[in-house]
Amino acid sequence: MIETPEGVAPTQHLRIRVNDIAEVTPGLVAPDEAMVRSLILFGANWTEDSPMVVHCWAGISRSTASAFILACERNPETPELTIAETLRAASRFAHPNRRFVALADDLLGRGGRMVDAVAAIGPGEPTLENHPFDLPVRYLAG
Repeated sequence: MIETPEGVAPTQHLRIRVNDIAEVTPGLVAPDEAMVRSLILFGANWTEDSPMVVHCWAGISRSTASAFILACERNPETPELTIAETLRAASRFAHPNRRFVALADDLLGRGGRMVDAVAAIGPGEPTLENHPFDLPVRYLAG
């Protein structure tokens, strides 16, 4: 786990200890509702007065799922597919963790649209490590 960077208040640094798996697997920590709920609450309390950095070990699955979830939480009137397509345009390697997204879809009451949007953009190009990218905080309702 990454230590909280100097100058960042501990309340401004959310760490979710989870393996990068989409199915419950013995011996590994799968994303669960409490983890996703903590992510959504953390994002809902963000004041947008400074940038938010979302990262994981390789920047491919957990962090891209988290960024997608946070964007959906911030933009309830924006079609999920619009946000997913923006994610894909920003990162050809993004492969949002399906379990994270499905749990968030339920918690945010999106009726499967988040899951469908991530499926629609397909898997990211294979890579061992993603590159930093920006995802908009706000979208025009569509």
